[in-house]
Amino acid sequence: MMKNKWIIGLIIVMLLMTTACGGQNQGAQEKEKVVFSLDWFPNTNHTGVYVAQAKGFFDEEGLDVTIIQPGEGTAEQLVASGSAQFGISYQESTTFARAEGMPVVSIAAVIQNNTSGFMSLAEKGILTPADFEGKKYGGWGSPIEIATLEYLMKQVGADINLVEIVTIGDIDFFAASRAGDIDFAWVYEGWSVIEAELNGYDIHYMDLGKEAEVFNYYTPIMITSEKLINENEALVEKWMRAVVKGYQFAIENPQEAAEILLEEVPELDTALVHASQVFLAQEYQKDASYWGYQSLETWERYNQWLYENGFIDTMIDSEAAFTNRFVQ
Repeated sequence: MMKNKWIIGLIIVMLLMTTACGGQNQGAQEKEKVVFSLDWFPNTNHTGVYVAQAKGFFDEEGLDVTIIQPGEGTAEQLVASGSAQFGISYQESTTFARAEGMPVVSIAAVIQNNTSGFMSLAEKGILTPADFEGKKYGGWGSPIEIATLEYLMKQVGADINLVEIVTIGDIDFFAASRAGDIDFAWVYEGWSVIEAELNGYDIHYMDLGKEAEVFNYYTPIMITSEKLINENEALVEKWMRAVVKGYQFAIENPQEAAEILLEEVPELDTALVHASQVFLAQEYQKDASYWGYQSLETWERYNQWLYENGFIDTMIDSEAAFTNRFVQ
């Protein structure tokens, strides 16, 4: 009799264990799968997402997140098609996408101000847009670059036709500049300018947003699709709760956040990541009341410039292009 009771008890324990394990497996299976597309190679603009992954913030929301880099398609195309639920974009790219019928929506400004501008070696003597004349600009072949240069130069009476524009792609800026292949390029202060300082290069940096207010637009931003917001708003809320925690952690703990990014992407330069993270910790939220905030004024100001310069045929509805509802 005692033996039978022991056997029955063992069976009950095994059944309970099996049920518990099955419940755990079911819970794991029930995690909602999410694909997140970067805009470029992983860098400190993306740290908040990597922190959310490493710290378990996505797990807390029941999300199984895969981070990808865009291949043939852009982040906007991937998000619009549903191949990715979320991605990193820029205000101008989102404006272009919406103008072309791709209903992507910005749900957070990753950085409050445009921290990009024009960098040159100090020996080139490029101190103002007037100094662009007679110099070689190394870019990525976008018409918007030329229009931006032209706008800045016109403000000081300079002629864009006196600038030699070459497409350089991802070549090393410093090697190309020293060789005379280029004289200046459009870079992110939080990455390339810091890289220059760490390597002892004497450079001059021209802050784009400070040169002209119209260029203090949102870059980068986080996007999703109108379809996902309409059909699965709960998923967007879960994603953003985790991401907000991730960026808030990066703001408050830049050194630890840098280590998290380096653990996930060990091929990055350690000193550069740490220095960049300290810089961006002050820039992610800046003077906004909360991380991710976007203003209608900023969207309309730059979209108007894009329209006036012929990059879009009609003005898009700026209010429909972004929302703060998921970061407030």
